[in-house]
Amino acid sequence: MKNSSLTSLLKPLTLATLLLVSAPSQAQQKLQIAGNFATEHPSSVAVEKVFKAEIAKRTNNELQVDVFPAMQLGGAKENVDAVRSGTLALTWVGAAYMSRIVPELEAVALPFVFPNREVALRVIDGVVGDVIEKKLQDKGFTSLGWMELGMRHITNSRGPISSVADLKGLKLRLQPSETHLSSFRALGSNPVSMDVKELYSALEQHVVDAQENPYTVISASRYGEVQKHLSNSGHFFDFIAVIGSKKALDQLKPEHQKAVREAMTATIAYQRKLAIETESKALGELKKTMTYTEISPAMREEMRKLTAPVIDEVVKKRAGAALVDQVLSEVAKK
Repeated sequence: MKNSSLTSLLKPLTLATLLLVSAPSQAQQKLQIAGNFATEHPSSVAVEKVFKAEIAKRTNNELQVDVFPAMQLGGAKENVDAVRSGTLALTWVGAAYMSRIVPELEAVALPFVFPNREVALRVIDGVVGDVIEKKLQDKGFTSLGWMELGMRHITNSRGPISSVADLKGLKLRLQPSETHLSSFRALGSNPVSMDVKELYSALEQHVVDAQENPYTVISASRYGEVQKHLSNSGHFFDFIAVIGSKKALDQLKPEHQKAVREAMTATIAYQRKLAIETESKALGELKKTMTYTEISPAMREEMRKLTAPVIDEVVKKRAGAALVDQVLSEVAKK
């Protein structure tokens, strides 16, 4: 057989081994999980420390995990697309990167709706999360739960933000969420959707003036090196979706599928606890190198009023009235 013919036959096998490695003579299988968060981010720490160990323990080392954080297997969009196509088993990714496929996720991306992490996590862990997870399943994903990404805050290189006027014309990088983009248009900014893999260089080269992220991401990704100003805007609370390829996970033995779910449940619990512990530490580190400006309650209320019409847009164009009403109803519960 010619070398070229042999190569063409091996290509599909090579692709398959990227996802799940097994052979009749092997008692061990390997599962790949990739993410775009920095290695020291709480989500990456949790996957590396807890998920790997729990899988090994629960499967008696028959199933092992290779973890690829920090965009080692591509940016957020590439990871989501790889899971959807079945060439990657699992990813943990900001929920906004799933909204282009499952627009119902925009119902939990509303501006200034979640007052704190406790309410936000209660909503995503309840009926609302069940509806969204069914939508993910319909698109070929297996939802394994939700980590905490956290409240998002603005950094910029232009100057302190202490009034809505300071947001006017600000060229701000956002995740690919139409709700996020519409919210900052309502505030008079010039929002730009950009994958996270391009963000550091875009800030460094002043392609954009600003970005918004939780403190833990700003710190772990070292955006303070290329941004001077930080404001505690808290405009969105964000989640990390942990998703698997249904196609890939269905290849596992039922007891291994159960182990994956249980291991990720333990991982998420650990990550949420770690996120609380690291948030204040991250803010303290950022204050050492950046100018920190507190946003007043009056300014935050003005921002909330200006972005309120975005909720109607989400109802009409993306998530539907029933789901948005459910979110608002759950938030209002005491």
